[in-house]
Amino acid sequence: MFDLETIVRPNVWKMKAYASARDEFKGTASVYLDANENNLGSLAGDNYNRYPDPHQKALKSKIAAIKGVRPSQIFLGNGSDEAIDLLFRMVCRPGQDRMLHLPPTYGMYEVSANLNDVQLDAVQLTPDFQLPVAEVLRNVKNTTKIIFICSPNNPTGNSINPESIEAILDNFDGLVVLDEAYIDFSDSPSWITRLPDFPNLVVLQTFSKAWGMAGLRLGMAFASEEIIALLDKIKPPYNINEATQELALKALEQDEQLKYMVEEIVQERQMLEAALPTMAIVEKVYPSDANFLLVKVKDANRLYSYLLDKGIVTRNRSSVPGCENCLRISVGTTEENQQLYQAMSEFKI
Repeated sequence: MFDLETIVRPNVWKMKAYASARDEFKGTASVYLDANENNLGSLAGDNYNRYPDPHQKALKSKIAAIKGVRPSQIFLGNGSDEAIDLLFRMVCRPGQDRMLHLPPTYGMYEVSANLNDVQLDAVQLTPDFQLPVAEVLRNVKNTTKIIFICSPNNPTGNSINPESIEAILDNFDGLVVLDEAYIDFSDSPSWITRLPDFPNLVVLQTFSKAWGMAGLRLGMAFASEEIIALLDKIKPPYNINEATQELALKALEQDEQLKYMVEEIVQERQMLEAALPTMAIVEKVYPSDANFLLVKVKDANRLYSYLLDKGIVTRNRSSVPGCENCLRISVGTTEENQQLYQAMSEFKI
């Protein structure tokens, strides 16, 4: 049975969070002389001489209304990568605890595990890139604190069977981190709706993909209020800068436009899904619920270099176990996708 008190590192329970100037004074005033800011102003424009809201209250309130959760169930990070790193720091004792992930998958789970000196266990996805529940549970140790599941998965593009995810949630006493970076391109519902059912569930989402704001570096984690309170406790005090908060709020005011952008990307993805298998170089296009396609070809290294010479950059995933001779191809604009199609159609095997 999941027990947050026993899974969190004892030093995290005991530590006191850093109190910034903006934490100690919560009202409004005419003169601020408490935070060692430059009161003459900023060369970058208004407001940037002041530290940002460390708790991102306005931004969380808007996200909460859109996602159907409470602001206290939201953690905002410098990309989802910050949330991943902090989850390791929250529950994994360096040199003692373990994590489990399911390759081929997003590489930052492994990078963060290595950085935090956490033992890495891997269970390969099945040939159709699904979750082998029994094998995963057999590989869980007493010191396994986190299981990472990416759905829709990167680099394969497919969604993981929800019954398999639920089986892991029901039978694992640690944190199950479900990375939904690409959920907006999928017809599957977000697992955010299941947070009340699973106290060990953490859902990651991002502004980098469907929202088109990768340059802002803004990630989201959704979980129980208790888990979010611990993440807020151990994060840097001003981890989301003022410009990012302002621009994200501006984008959220136009959230109705998101569905039109997603629809266009999905339509272009479907066009590529239909067109690419007609080419002699292509052996298989894997089903995708994301904004990219994993494409198995006859000679990935040669095709990658050929496309590069044409000014088209794809991602060669051939070195990833399970993705041999595969390119991961992001869905571009209509014009970019036509350039890709034309170049690949001219490729000589």
